[in-house]
Amino acid sequence: MEEMTRLFNLDAQLFHDTVLMAIAVFFLFMFMSKMLFNPVRKMLEDRRKKIAEDIDAAESDKKDAAVLKAEYEAKLKDIDKEAEQILSEARKTAQKNASRIEGEAKEEAARIIQRANEEAELSKKRAMDEVKQEMITVASMMAAKVVAANIDAAIQDTLVEETLKEMGDSTWQS
Repeated sequence: MEEMTRLFNLDAQLFHDTVLMAIAVFFLFMFMSKMLFNPVRKMLEDRRKKIAEDIDAAESDKKDAAVLKAEYEAKLKDIDKEAEQILSEARKTAQKNASRIEGEAKEEAARIIQRANEEAELSKKRAMDEVKQEMITVASMMAAKVVAANIDAAIQDTLVEETLKEMGDSTWQS
């Protein structure tokens, strides 16, 4: 009955087995720590560092992107202003060209009108010369008639004046 009173059989063998097992577990833990836990810890630490570096790089890239975005927006605003300036200069140039072309056209029109007036004046002079030639012819014919009819100078003057009156001033001015 003695054996029944002991529940766990706490004797030297159990104590010895327990100490031996504790030492084995300790050495197993040390061995696993060297062979397994330390490499896993190192791998986890490396992973943590890589993730931290990736996060830092992502934040840096995000800041750089924000700076680039601001620069591009500023450039876009400048481009709009520059485009407006170029268009304004193009409009001014077009207006200057239009004014220059219009001035040249007016000058050409004035030259054409002047040439037409000169030609009209020349035509008028030619017509006057022709009328004078015709008057001379008429006067010669009258003189021939006067000589043939043997009329006096008073009659001849009257005939010349009558001829001139018949022709009138409108013949000389048209």
